[in-house]
Amino acid sequence: MKAALRSASLLFLLLAATYSAEAQIGGNNSYEFLNLTNPARTAALGSSNFLAIKDNDIALTLANPSLITTEVNNHLAFSFTDSYTDISYGFAMFGKDFGKVGSFVGSMQFANYGKFTYADVSGITAGEFNAGEYAFNIGWGRKLDSVFSIGANFKTIYSSLETYSSFGLAVDVAGSYQNKSGFTMSLAARNIGRQLTVYTSGNPEPLPFEMQFGMSKRLKHLPFRYSVVLSHLEKWDLTYTDPNDNRVDPLTGEQLDGSSNGGFLDRVMRHVILGGEFLPAKFLSLRFGYNYQRRQELKLTTRPATVGFSWGIGLKISKFNFSYARATYHLAGSPNYITLTANLSDFHKRD
Repeated sequence: MKAALRSASLLFLLLAATYSAEAQIGGNNSYEFLNLTNPARTAALGSSNFLAIKDNDIALTLANPSLITTEVNNHLAFSFTDSYTDISYGFAMFGKDFGKVGSFVGSMQFANYGKFTYADVSGITAGEFNAGEYAFNIGWGRKLDSVFSIGANFKTIYSSLETYSSFGLAVDVAGSYQNKSGFTMSLAARNIGRQLTVYTSGNPEPLPFEMQFGMSKRLKHLPFRYSVVLSHLEKWDLTYTDPNDNRVDPLTGEQLDGSSNGGFLDRVMRHVILGGEFLPAKFLSLRFGYNYQRRQELKLTTRPATVGFSWGIGLKISKFNFSYARATYHLAGSPNYITLTANLSDFHKRD
C-alpha cells in the first residue's frame, strides 16, 4: 500500500510541477467553461466546482475524481444551470464499478452561449451564429486502503465560437483522505493539458489550470457539516489593478491607483471559500456558502448587497436526490442551479 501511495504522490507532484506558479486565473485561458460553477451543491456551498465531501454524491466527482469509488456504481446525475441572458450549461454523468480495475464515471459537459447576430462596424446585420463548448470525460478512481483514495479525469474538449474552433486534451488528478470520524480532505490539480488545434494559427492558449484543497467534517453531536475550500493554490496573489477605477482620495483629491490589494489578510481570504450544510432530516439539507474573492471582485462599492453569498437546498424524494441553489454574482441577478441524481440499483425489483 505504501508503495502505491508513494507512486500516486509522485505522479501528482510531477503533473502539478509542469505548470508555473505564476499562472493567471482569468482572461488569458481557453476553455474557461471547465471551471464554471457545477453542480448545484457546490454552488450552494460557495465553491465554483470543487468540494471534499465523501458521501457517495457522484456529481462531486466532476472536479474531484478521487471521490470515484465503488459506492457510485450505477449512479446517474444531470445538472443544468440557467445563467444570465440565454446562456446555459450543465452535465450528464454515469458511474460504473469494474472491481479490481477501479470505478469509472463517464460524463459530458456543455456550455451553450446562445445565438448571436452578425454585424459589421456600421451595424448592418447578416444573419446569426451559435457558440458552444463541450467536454467528454472519463473519470477513474479507486481506494488505496480504508482511508486513502486517488482518481483522475481524462477530458477531450471541443470549442466552437462562430467560425473559430479548437480541440484539446486535459486531465485532473486528485487524492483524498477520510478517517473513521468522517473528516475528509482532498487535493487536486485540475485542467492539466493543452490545445491540439487552436482558434487562430500560431496563437496557442493555456488551459485554466488550478490547484485546489478542500476539507469537510460532519459534526458528531450536531446535524451540521462544514466545508472549507482553498482555491488557486498555484498563485499566491489574486489581487489586481482595475484600470477603470476612477476613485479619488476624499481628503487629498488624488486619484487612487485602482489596486484591489487590501493587505496580507485580504490576499489570504481570496483563496478561502466557506460553506455549511444543516441536516435536520435524512431527506433534507439546507446549504449556504460565502466566497470572499467573488464578493471583492464583483460587488458594487456603493451597494455590495449579498454578492459572494450563496444558498441552496437538497431533497431526497423517493429514489431521487434533488438539489437547487442560487449564488449572487451581481445585483443584476443570480443564476439558478439544478442537479438531479439517482442510484439506478434502487429501481431494481427485490426478490
